[in-house]
Amino acid sequence: MKKVIVASKNPVKIKAATDGFQRLFPDQVFTFAGVDVPSGVSEQPFDDEILVGAENRMQAAYNDTPDADYWVGIEGGAEKTEHGMMVYAWIAICDSNSTVGRGRTSAFYLPTEVARLVADGMELGPADDKVFGQTNSKQAGGAVGLLTRNAITRTDYYTEAVIMAAVPFKNPEYYL
Repeated sequence: MKKVIVASKNPVKIKAATDGFQRLFPDQVFTFAGVDVPSGVSEQPFDDEILVGAENRMQAAYNDTPDADYWVGIEGGAEKTEHGMMVYAWIAICDSNSTVGRGRTSAFYLPTEVARLVADGMELGPADDKVFGQTNSKQAGGAVGLLTRNAITRTDYYTEAVIMAAVPFKNPEYYL
């Protein structure tokens, strides 16, 4: 049985890692645990900080619990573009051989009022809660769930990127 440490105690992120590994490695048995670790980036990361945050979380999870087989860092953030504020997340996964895989979610644009709040310094989760009248939405459907009315949940959103980040572990002969 292989042990996976997720660099968060957020149940959405743990479930996404669980679903991603189980889908990509259906014949293997894993245990999953979350640890609270810092990202080392801004509370609301922008641009290059997003990948750095995922990698920092992955490394901090390894440092916290080195007796695992995989460590998963997930960091969401925003990017200001000419068309508005876009959000996405990076996933970084390391295995016990020090191989690192990276994957990214799809991206989507935030509604104007949510983008304004984020640009003014509010984190995305609280901004979503304020605009949509929710509580702690980042541990539920998140912005993607709210905007798609759960056609894509936050777990779904992260799961595909977890799978993409784990591709080097599924195909190690191509990632030397």
